[in-house]
Amino acid sequence: MYDKYLIQSGDSLETIAKKFNTKEDIILELNNIPFPDMLRAGKEIIVPINKEQYFEYYTIQKGDTLYEIARKYNINPELLALLNGLNSQDYIYPNQEILIPKSNYSYYVTKDGDTIDIVAQKFNQSPRELINTNETIYLQAGQLLVKKN
Repeated sequence: MYDKYLIQSGDSLETIAKKFNTKEDIILELNNIPFPDMLRAGKEIIVPINKEQYFEYYTIQKGDTLYEIARKYNINPELLALLNGLNSQDYIYPNQEILIPKSNYSYYVTKDGDTIDIVAQKFNQSPRELINTNETIYLQAGQLLVKKN
């Protein structure tokens, strides 16, 4: 999963990579940027979501199903599939690694037609609280929004 980031004055490729817990060459590759000096304040780039903050990793074992894993972690199977880029009926394979949402957060993946007000209501928050909780909100379909419980 990815998000957008507006490069700030004083940012370097190294500081951006550290902020998003990724490697410098991944940022360059995601943005089709051949040279680091092409990054400038005010430019918007794509960055990976810092998964460790919101997710744990689970390695699929022989015989696992998404439904059973979701039940084990007390999460909605549809959300589990969506967060991992899967359909709930997709096959999963032993040694495949998936993301498990941490239990102290609420998750919502935006849909076409969502507005700040609609999503804020889903989280039982004011629009301002939603904005303050999520560093970047573009409300494009498929964006993951999170609220700490």
